[in-house]
Amino acid sequence: MNTSLIRTLSSDGRILFITRITRLFAYGFLSVVLVLYLSQAGLSDPEIGLLLTLTLVGDTVISLWVTTNADRIGRKRMLILGAALMVFAATLFALTRNFWLLLVAATIGVISPSGNEVGPFLAIEQASLSQLLPGERRTQAFAWYNLVGSFATALGALAGGHLSQTLVDNGWLAFDSYRMVVLGYASFGLLLAVLFLQLSQTVESPNNGVARPANTLFQPNLGLHRSRNVVFRLAGLFSIDAFAGGLVVQSIMAYWFNLRFGVEPGTLGSIFFGANLLAGISALSAVWLAKRFGLINTMVFTHIPSNILLILVPLMPNLPLAIAVLLLRFSISQMDVPTRQSYTMAVVEPDERSAAAGVTGIARTTGSAISPVLATSMISIPWLFSAPFIVSGSLKIIYDLLLYRSFRKMDKKG
Repeated sequence: MNTSLIRTLSSDGRILFITRITRLFAYGFLSVVLVLYLSQAGLSDPEIGLLLTLTLVGDTVISLWVTTNADRIGRKRMLILGAALMVFAATLFALTRNFWLLLVAATIGVISPSGNEVGPFLAIEQASLSQLLPGERRTQAFAWYNLVGSFATALGALAGGHLSQTLVDNGWLAFDSYRMVVLGYASFGLLLAVLFLQLSQTVESPNNGVARPANTLFQPNLGLHRSRNVVFRLAGLFSIDAFAGGLVVQSIMAYWFNLRFGVEPGTLGSIFFGANLLAGISALSAVWLAKRFGLINTMVFTHIPSNILLILVPLMPNLPLAIAVLLLRFSISQMDVPTRQSYTMAVVEPDERSAAAGVTGIARTTGSAISPVLATSMISIPWLFSAPFIVSGSLKIIYDLLLYRSFRKMDKKG
């Protein structure tokens, strides 16, 4: 990590980077085998899709309450609650094959089908980091924050895939090897809770003299005031992008590669290890581009080529070419992420940051919630087997064009 950024970070900032690494490792660790595990547990493709969808629906509801109340109830408390929900979900997943109990775990708990962020963590950590850093350091910090997260996801995918493959090679049943990965995910949730306990009062929201609403379950204004209209416009656009991304979450891509080319879990882990490493590097590259061309321009004009490559993945005639195009896509796919996060933090008031990140994050989760059930349904129909990639890439390009049209006049330099 950049040494000047390390010196800028307080002990709380360093803890937030460590929790990001731990959490994303856990998400990557589980994502490669999650759909394979559910398939071995006896669930059909539509049931798996429904389960993944309800995972995101439940995450939406819980995260909405957590993030819009975090600045009032306490960011640290809400982060610990999120870690507890990770442990709950993974424990129930590991203990039962009952579809209805799995639905409960998926709906209430925190499980990441994509290997990417779910739950309330990202919004609260973004708000806290924005508070702990000077404004001119924000995009750089978010770039490194995403870089270490992508590297952690990559290592997690590699570890999860190879652990399950090694266990199978040593005589374990596939279901039991996948269940060990699920139990490992629960242990990372426990570690996160311990790390969040080390945070100080400095991460909590400043009052800024803004009156807070009464202690209700959901705040009518979602914790926003002056920036409400801009946040809602961003949230609407982000939901389109997320719906498209939900069609090709990492666990579904791993399942597709397994069905199309017969790729084993260990190899899948290696593929997504490389993909996430490249994604992390691409996020870091966004810092220079944002300073030179602006946050919105960087978001849009790096995202469109990435989505064209996504459409091309299923059109490749063999595994090496499909992997090559996928990796090329990941090498530019995350340049919009730190710029998107930095832009959202830049256009809202300091005491709205948790709420703004939460609302836009919830919009993304809501947008992606229905996608997995659609994607797995497509995969189960031979003539639609590769449609998730094509539909996803096309919708993402539409999102890019709408974002540019709506916010190009409000662009900010990174």
